[in-house]
Amino acid sequence: MPNRAASRARAAVVACGLIAATGAGAATLAERFSATYRHPAIEYGTRPRTDRVAQLNERLRTGEAALAFDSRRGFLPAVLDALDVPVESQTLVFSKTSLQSEFIGPDNPRAIYFTDDVAVAWIRGAPALELAALDPRQGVMFYALSQRRRARGFQRPRSCLECHVSEATLGLPGLAVGSAVIDPEGVPYVSIPVDQRTPISSRWGGWYVTGETGLGPHVGNTVATDPDQPMLLEDEANFNLSSVEDRFDTSGYLTPYSDIAALMVLEHQTHMTNLLTRTGWEFRVAAHEGRATRGLFRAPGTAGGDATLRAAVGEDDALREAVTALVDYMLFVDESPLTDRMTGTAGFEAAFEARGPFDRRGRTLREIDLDLRLFRYPCSYMIYTAAFDALPADAKDAIYRRLWQVLSGADRDSRYDHLTRVDRQTIVEILRDTKPDLPNYFGDVSP
Repeated sequence: MPNRAASRARAAVVACGLIAATGAGAATLAERFSATYRHPAIEYGTRPRTDRVAQLNERLRTGEAALAFDSRRGFLPAVLDALDVPVESQTLVFSKTSLQSEFIGPDNPRAIYFTDDVAVAWIRGAPALELAALDPRQGVMFYALSQRRRARGFQRPRSCLECHVSEATLGLPGLAVGSAVIDPEGVPYVSIPVDQRTPISSRWGGWYVTGETGLGPHVGNTVATDPDQPMLLEDEANFNLSSVEDRFDTSGYLTPYSDIAALMVLEHQTHMTNLLTRTGWEFRVAAHEGRATRGLFRAPGTAGGDATLRAAVGEDDALREAVTALVDYMLFVDESPLTDRMTGTAGFEAAFEARGPFDRRGRTLREIDLDLRLFRYPCSYMIYTAAFDALPADAKDAIYRRLWQVLSGADRDSRYDHLTRVDRQTIVEILRDTKPDLPNYFGDVSP
């Protein structure tokens, strides 16, 4: 029998059958952060942090807060409660991709819970909780909390950056969701990064997926059993699971679900998080280096307009590319179409949508569709995050101007054809009611 290392080398070459590289989620040179997270304008590891885990840690230090210890799950329930992370967001990954990978496998998946700016990972029997928090200025911060009753607060393991700085994270400390071909023990042969642009047929390798996923194929809930030809084979028995209770012993887990709606929102959110961080950092670096950052995407001919900016900064591709990529992703350009109607069964949709905000007609960007696309109104709810609000003023100005170019109908590029006039008008109406700093030029859109 050929050795496992040789089999995995072959697997990487043949792209493992059903999972093929799609380009979505893998950064090109133009998409990567142009500097380093150690740049003087960034100083990722040393500048003060204000993310919600750092805030909780400070309250624990001063005695203003305390975390109850659960005999079966350690600090997990208390941490979720303290950080307002919904239990309904639970997704389960059984690929060994963690600092505590030796505890992970198909019979003991890693449970991930998340909200807009915090993710908490729990592994049954592992010595620590793992957390990622989006700091409004400093990007994604990584933490661990010992699962011992006398734990002394959240720590920052330096080793996290060994995996969390990559092409998939745009070259900065960030987040990524992968789809992997794995063996029956959970060891990955090969993996691709996944976001909203990845075809459904290539998603969820190494993940449990529960809910109604329809007739379309995917590669969740399965492993590769032949080490000589490692492939994830489509099997109807792995589609439309109501729960994971018949797949492994779920004792200790907070729910028996790995919800399809939660997983798809997580896929959107991880890349959106990286784009927000990258855009803010690009503008901070440009300002530090004395490059012009004002006027990007102003209408040609206006004072300080687009042509003036290009002459002043020599067509600053890093800034322009960062804003364009962020706005395109916000508006779900190149979103992979759903292959069939999908429905979660864990209550995630209701819990997620209830967070709002809502416009005067009761509409919210958080309304999940899962019929033809992920959201009913294709504009990212991440526009409400503290990270968006903390962007440099010039970056936010450029984002709003680019967003209006598209939503107003001024940019007729075919990549925005998925946005109907009704879509564009509805998005503008919701934003006008729910985003206090939205510029007053957001008005009626063109046919």
